[in-house]
Amino acid sequence: MKSIEEIKEDRRMEIKELGMGGGHGIIHMPGLKYCTVIFSMTDGWEHVSVCPRNRTPNWDEMCAVKDIFWREDETVVQFHPAKSEYVNIMDNCLHLWRPIKGEIVVPPMTLA
Repeated sequence: MKSIEEIKEDRRMEIKELGMGGGHGIIHMPGLKYCTVIFSMTDGWEHVSVCPRNRTPNWDEMCAVKDIFWREDETVVQFHPAKSEYVNIMDNCLHLWRPIKGEIVVPPMTLA
């Protein structure tokens, strides 16, 4: 994950509050006006939640958020857990995750 200083430099992200392990703010991009973003680096994970007011974010919007918080060479994921482990605190919210230690194993490009 980028440093807080690097994230602050991105004009699409308005940080409202910073805490010990992260913070929250508002994304300012076409289509994502008034989109709440919460980010953290705790419990062994880097995490960003993306919560537009009235709809779920699309692929391109999630890619743009990924670019705000992570570098081009970093892999992040969206998990689809077992249904018994679903957590839905806020409607229209998607999450990006990356372990702080270790790498995410990705399938070979030949399988795409």
